[in-house]
Amino acid sequence: MRRQGRRYPEIAAELGVSKSSVSLWVRDLPKPPPDLDRLSRMREARWAPHRERTAALRRATRAAASGEIGELTDRELLLVGVGLYWAEGAKSKPYRLREEVVFVNSDAGMVRVYLAWLRMLGIGPERLQYRVMIHETADVGAAERYWADLVGVTVADLERTTLKTHRPRTRRLNVGEGYHGCLAVRVRKAADLYRRIEGWWYGIVEGVSSATRGGCPN
Repeated sequence: MRRQGRRYPEIAAELGVSKSSVSLWVRDLPKPPPDLDRLSRMREARWAPHRERTAALRRATRAAASGEIGELTDRELLLVGVGLYWAEGAKSKPYRLREEVVFVNSDAGMVRVYLAWLRMLGIGPERLQYRVMIHETADVGAAERYWADLVGVTVADLERTTLKTHRPRTRRLNVGEGYHGCLAVRVRKAADLYRRIEGWWYGIVEGVSSATRGGCPN
């Protein structure tokens, strides 16, 4: 049994003897190589309950936090959208003046919030252009259908997809069925909108700065 890779406790239990007796009997036999599959199963059995508890706690915390938000007012959505765009959207630089409004993201939720923000600002669908950006080795057709469904257009309405060249040496983690690449959302004739976004952002910064200068109330 030892040559078959059985461990002391298993042999002792099957023969009805103590582990010390088994150790004495097989001490001259070479130690069997570790059973990697068995060790993996043991680790899984040990950590599975912990992962399940953590996952349950994560779901409960997320649900509770989500319930704290409720429906956004227009002003709240305005502030959220400005922060979202200034973090993720294209910005003009002193050395490259480009007053355009382009938002690129891989997160469907962020894209939905951004589009709701544009609707609230009165930007109609006729001013929007959509382009999928994805690795050439991915399922391009599925990604195009995914994003088209999300924003409510047909695949034919999308701009030509931008394909990123595959580099075999790069170990990518964004693969599998859940990978849809990114969606770029461009607003046509958006110079004035860009200037307003820039002004809103500076207004937020100034508002925070003013509140900080005011100090804490007694």
